[in-house]
Amino acid sequence: MVDRVETLLRGKPMTLETGRIARQASGAVVVQYGDTVVLATVVATKVERPGQDFFPLTCDYLEKTYSAGKIPGGFFKREGRLSEKETLTSRLIDRPLRPLFPDGFLCETQVIANVLSFGEENVSDLLAVIGASAAITISDIPFNGPVSAVRIGRINGEFVVNPSLKEMEETTLDLTVAGTADAIMMVESWAREVSEEVMLDALELAHEEIKKGVALQKELQAKAGLAKREVKPIVFDPALVEQVKAKAVAGIAGFIQIPNKTERQKSLDKLKQEISAELSQDDLTRARDISIIFHDVEKDMVRKMIIEKGVRADGRGVRQIRPITCDVGILPRVHGSALFTRGETQALVAATLGTSDDAQTIDALEGTSSKTFMLHYNFPPYSVGEARFLRGPGRREIGHGALAEKSIRQVIPTKEAFPYTIRIVSDITESNGSSSMASVCGGTLSLMDAGVPIKSPVAGIAMGLIKEGDKCVVLSDILGLEDHLGDMDFKVTGTREGVCALQMDIKIAGVDKSLMKDALDQAKEGRLHILGEMEKALSAPRTTLSPYAPRIFTIYIKPDKIREVIGSGGKVIRSIVEETGCKIDIEDSGAINIASSDGAAAQRAIDIIQGIVMEPELGKIYKGKVKKIMDFGAFVEILPGTDGLLHVSQIAEHRVTNVTDELKEGDEVMVKVLEIDRQGKIRLSAKEAARELKAKES
Repeated sequence: MVDRVETLLRGKPMTLETGRIARQASGAVVVQYGDTVVLATVVATKVERPGQDFFPLTCDYLEKTYSAGKIPGGFFKREGRLSEKETLTSRLIDRPLRPLFPDGFLCETQVIANVLSFGEENVSDLLAVIGASAAITISDIPFNGPVSAVRIGRINGEFVVNPSLKEMEETTLDLTVAGTADAIMMVESWAREVSEEVMLDALELAHEEIKKGVALQKELQAKAGLAKREVKPIVFDPALVEQVKAKAVAGIAGFIQIPNKTERQKSLDKLKQEISAELSQDDLTRARDISIIFHDVEKDMVRKMIIEKGVRADGRGVRQIRPITCDVGILPRVHGSALFTRGETQALVAATLGTSDDAQTIDALEGTSSKTFMLHYNFPPYSVGEARFLRGPGRREIGHGALAEKSIRQVIPTKEAFPYTIRIVSDITESNGSSSMASVCGGTLSLMDAGVPIKSPVAGIAMGLIKEGDKCVVLSDILGLEDHLGDMDFKVTGTREGVCALQMDIKIAGVDKSLMKDALDQAKEGRLHILGEMEKALSAPRTTLSPYAPRIFTIYIKPDKIREVIGSGGKVIRSIVEETGCKIDIEDSGAINIASSDGAAAQRAIDIIQGIVMEPELGKIYKGKVKKIMDFGAFVEILPGTDGLLHVSQIAEHRVTNVTDELKEGDEVMVKVLEIDRQGKIRLSAKEAARELKAKES
């Protein structure tokens, strides 16, 4: 039986359908809005693995190229590993769903969202979140949802709900929000320096729209929902709980106040291992219970210390930022570099300038585009004192890099003002709390060290929340421990003028607008402090580029002259490149970018190109070269590719009978332009040029 529900969004129907496709999954829903169709499925195993103490959830978002009428590139002609967009969208699905599975449900669960048809609506990621939530909601899998998602744009000062691909070209805000009917669970956004007040208003509008999507899913659940599995909460032996507490409390109380992360964690881990070895009796389930009880005791004590005393694990107050040091220009051969250290978090960041040849080509469902600003984030194991195999970037690394990239992208100069491809690489060398925000700060400093004329410096800060009953404490510049044991991870980046990006994950319900405002205001206070510390190291972009960076010079020619610069089969442009060693990029608009680390070579290329496109001026004298001899005169090239007729009567003051008596091919001769007719034909005179030059000499 096929069940279907429908609602209108911006005048278009959005439908949820189940019972026709993927009927053997635990839950399957097809979501359609306009021409965009997404199939979302979920499957959960019936039993958990013995001794397992975590919830194994995986979420994957897959884009089928056929959905946009395309065939994949490459030799194999089939989809390969996930693209960056697919990875980021997979995280987008995971983040709001994960906190809503009940404690005690530990069965392996897999969510897959397939894009089957891709339209211009720009909602495939949103439909994936909605479809995944709907599939779980109608299944027998326990879930405290549903969750819906919405995108908010801002065009000419007005909010736009779910802006299309075309509208996204004009927006100054891209805010993606997911949540339940009661609370926002996840926020991902970039903005062009908008105020905190605008962000709050956008979040409020987003939540109202989310409620509509939640209601639609509940309507489908009423029609096709299965009875939920019974979740048996983990019940601990009361005697074991008391034994663990008795042995753990005193040690934890002292260890959680050790400022150094490594020492603190080693001490806590050693204590837990000692307790487990003594009490587990080699029973896997009992060992799991001890680990959970120990974690809960630690969590309660850390939170109680913050709520009741306003003291954090490293001794700071709730609004206090850890000590910051900034060093720039520390790597001699790179184009720009910075070492940003905040407490025990450190990022070594390098900026590299390249030409248009270095731009990344993006082949996506939306179409092919060129990316000239990139930020890549690396998290090596030594940054947290671990030893493990090195692999390609994981989802976390891609996500952190994307957040830092969109933060800094808002202040990158236009291509016309700075025609470089820019790549930033952030290597995290120490980590204890928001290395992505350290990458934003270090990335900004590396750009300024490289001489990139950014609009304004950008800084980032990670905020946290501890909420116990009616008591709430917002934490500035959170530690890894506070992220793990807290109720919110709230990252805000921006300039002194406004917010550039915002990312938020909330683990609890009940975060209202008032609390969000307090968090944003406190984040602004911290952000301004960090900007002040960064400005002590470098207050503005350097005025010169590194001697190792390419110099790009831009000249403009008439578009109809482009073919003359390129030449037949590219012959002319190749000869210029071979002669000068420069990289030359010609755009359809007539802009020509000439790149070289040798200024003299670049100037030579400029001179050659300007000579090719230069147009003759009436009355001007040129040094020309005789290209062809005729009975009635000679054709003389006065500019590259441009020649005129020097009639026999204009060769000399005296009567010339044979042209060859005066000229031969290859001779250089001074000529004056006498006439340019409507067809562009040029008439020259050597005797007039001689008269004029003689007059100037006298």
